[in-house]
Amino acid sequence: MNPATTGSHPPDVSRFLATEADTLALGAGLAPALAPGLVIYLIGDLGAGKTTLARGVLRGLGYPGKVKSPTYNLVEVYKLSRLYLYHFDFYRFSDPRELDEAGFREHFNAGSICLVEWPEKAAEHLPAADVKIAMQVDGSGRRIEIFADTEAGRLCIERLTH
Repeated sequence: MNPATTGSHPPDVSRFLATEADTLALGAGLAPALAPGLVIYLIGDLGAGKTTLARGVLRGLGYPGKVKSPTYNLVEVYKLSRLYLYHFDFYRFSDPRELDEAGFREHFNAGSICLVEWPEKAAEHLPAADVKIAMQVDGSGRRIEIFADTEAGRLCIERLTH
């Protein structure tokens, strides 16, 4: 995993996910641990399972509709009973200033949860992550490492693991 994007401390959680169903289950398990105001970076190469994890989170929050990658729209908005969840994908960003120009900054607020794929493409224009989830292909499965970078992130991880 890339220490520049995942943090300087050991992961708070490390797991091997053998199947896509395991990735969806981790996302569903993460859902009740989430709180409004969280910014979560999803870090990994193409095919690492970032959108699958986001789909699991949304299923865990009770969202019954289709969950697609926001690669072309840059953001997918989900209004759930208790919050807004914004799923960003900055893969196509060529200039981090596009975040400001697109008006996305307002989505990062105390009443929403933001899942961000390819955060390194928006660099310093993004709020700092509360939680970073690094994913990489490991054989036929995925290896994930979860890092809590703020007190809100630590509370989230504590809820996830207990």
